[in-house]
Amino acid sequence: MQYGMIEIDGKPFYVPLEAVGRTADFLDKYAQRTESGDLERELIGVYTNYQLQFLPITNRAEYARLWDKLTEPVEFHDVVVPGENGAYGFRAYFSGVSDQLLLQRAERTYWSDLKVKFTAKSPARV
Repeated sequence: MQYGMIEIDGKPFYVPLEAVGRTADFLDKYAQRTESGDLERELIGVYTNYQLQFLPITNRAEYARLWDKLTEPVEFHDVVVPGENGAYGFRAYFSGVSDQLLLQRAERTYWSDLKVKFTAKSPARV
């Protein structure tokens, strides 16, 4: 099990990570083909977005704390995730938070397969 540290709004979460994926998404102000077939475009910038998948978190209190933070109804969060040279911090919104029921016994419920996508607010490169 590989533990990683992520930070959300200055609060660290030491959680088992199964996968950390990132994408470099190019956003255009406009992109259109001319009559000759040539492409004209104006690039706004390159946005670095992350998708994290967690291994089962056995500490129910920590899981609840992370779930509450990931589903908090605010527009943007400051996040720190594993990056090219250690840690990478950026401002993002969360989308696609999901998990699966693993086990329910008496009054205890355990969840697994937690996933979240962090979408950057601003370009990482212009």
